[in-house]
Amino acid sequence: MQIVQSKQITDLTELRFLRGDLTQSDAAAIVNAANEKLQHGAGVAGAIVRRGGKIIQDESDAWVREHGTIAHNQAALTSAGDLPGEAVIHVVGPRWGEGDEDRKLSNAVTAALEMAEKKHFESIAFPAISTGIFGFPMDRAADVMLAAIEEFFDQEPDSDIRRVDLVLFDQTATDTFTTAMQDRWPGSTR
Repeated sequence: MQIVQSKQITDLTELRFLRGDLTQSDAAAIVNAANEKLQHGAGVAGAIVRRGGKIIQDESDAWVREHGTIAHNQAALTSAGDLPGEAVIHVVGPRWGEGDEDRKLSNAVTAALEMAEKKHFESIAFPAISTGIFGFPMDRAADVMLAAIEEFFDQEPDSDIRRVDLVLFDQTATDTFTTAMQDRWPGSTR
């Protein structure tokens, strides 16, 4: 994977944008943009299960049996199966048009970060949540995700999380998120 841009968001934590495949991330935990039933058939979720193995779906099914469907402000944790990291953090991003999408996306990002903090993961990698089959506009998602990340670390400056990666699959996503980062933190990226 190629590092496109990075920024120190606290004295301890770096935010990086990478161009590549989330399933190849070396982060301790990767975030899966899941549906509320944790059925991982398409998009990022399907790719994670294809690469990580059936164990991820099996553990997701067990989570739903025990807890019920997952809400936008919750995160479910499974092992990473055959993926390079330790775990997959599953969150539900909003479908565009369902209402209150910005808050729901912000809640999903925050829930993933809270789970990573709770489990003492030093690194976490996100996809561009909800921008694929859920139809969330890429530029708006970039703004919401960056704001949620910034707010989390403003409240948790001593977090165990040392690295937050946003893994972007194509050039359009990379350009959009890079622009959003430069708009949010002018002149502070490398």
